[in-house]
Amino acid sequence: MGSPSPEKSRPSLFWPLAAIVVPLISFLAKIRITGREKLPRNGAFVLAPNHYSEFDPLIVAVAVWRLGRAPRFMAKDSLFRIPVLGWLLRKTGMIPVARTSSASAAKQTMKQSNDLVEHGRGVIVYPEGTLTRDPELWPMRGKSGAVRLALAGDIPLIPMAQWGTQTIMGRYQKGLSVWPPRKPVHVIIGDPVDLSDLKGRGGDQAVLTEATTRLMDAITALLEQARDAKAPAERWNPATHGQKETGRLD
Repeated sequence: MGSPSPEKSRPSLFWPLAAIVVPLISFLAKIRITGREKLPRNGAFVLAPNHYSEFDPLIVAVAVWRLGRAPRFMAKDSLFRIPVLGWLLRKTGMIPVARTSSASAAKQTMKQSNDLVEHGRGVIVYPEGTLTRDPELWPMRGKSGAVRLALAGDIPLIPMAQWGTQTIMGRYQKGLSVWPPRKPVHVIIGDPVDLSDLKGRGGDQAVLTEATTRLMDAITALLEQARDAKAPAERWNPATHGQKETGRLD
């Protein structure tokens, strides 16, 4: 794999966090990573995983850290206003969510994208915006936050799927299933989604819809591989099932 990127080898707040989190996750989960060479060793990227457990972010963070990159997430902007936590989020380079499709939000997205490119950082964005509502835990309808960032800065948009986390903490489960330890979790990283024909058109809603469809198709195909099963022909849409969507990044 070569040497880790400077953002991991250079001292930072990620070091003490990793010293606590990595051993804990290593006890709970035996993470197997497929396609590790597809996560860029340097430079900006937008990583888009599936999401079906509140425990997902820890699995994804440890996988990204093991691959030599610092795991930075999109986080609710309200969290940045909390004393201490807000400072920690800013110091580790987390990115506040642009909640609407207004002109100010578009400007914020452009700035965030430029910052990623300028500093050579990656960011993890859950395109579903919240835990999937699909009864069988397949990816549901996606939102456009991940593709907005990628298109704004011509940044690689990388799909990821993980499966097995539900044995540690199921969707909406209270508490963790800690025994037996080292439950298998398979993480698969895919090829960057091809958005070359959409470059420079990120302000067009039809373009964002098309890009998001491509991303969700890629994530679903990876999850089919991880689960060795076929996803439903039609992606779950909470709106058509009378379910309230609480996610952001529309």
